[in-house]
Amino acid sequence: MGQTQLLMIVLAVIIVGIAVAVGITQFGESAVAANRDAVAGDCHLIVAKAQQWYRKPTSLGGGGNAFTGLTLADIGVSSSNQNGSYALTIDAANQITIVGTGNESSPTTGSALTVTVEYFAANDSTSYLDDM
Repeated sequence: MGQTQLLMIVLAVIIVGIAVAVGITQFGESAVAANRDAVAGDCHLIVAKAQQWYRKPTSLGGGGNAFTGLTLADIGVSSSNQNGSYALTIDAANQITIVGTGNESSPTTGSALTVTVEYFAANDSTSYLDDM
C-alpha cells in the first residue's frame, strides 16, 4: 500500500475513535439527566399527594391542615422505586421537605444525584434544589 492509503486508514481510525468516545460521554450525561428529571417528577408527585393529605380533614384520615405525623405510607408512596429513594421530613406543621436520591451518579462529583423539594403550605409555594 502507498503512504497515502495508510495515512487515510490511520486518519479514519482516529476519527471513529473520537466519535465513539463522544457518543459514550453523551449517553452517560443523558442517563444522568433522565434520572434527575424522573426523581424531580417523583418528588413533585409526593408533594401533590402530601397537599391532598394536608387539606383532608382528620375525620377522613387526613392531616386537618397540618403535616404533623405525615409519612410516605400515609399518602401511598413507597420510599424507593426504579428512579431512586425518597425521604420526607416535616419541618413545621405547614412545611415539608422531600429529598430524592437518584440511582445515577453525578459525572462531576461521582456521588449519587439528589433533588430536594420544599413545600410551604402557608403560601402554597415550592422551592426546588438540585445538587448538580
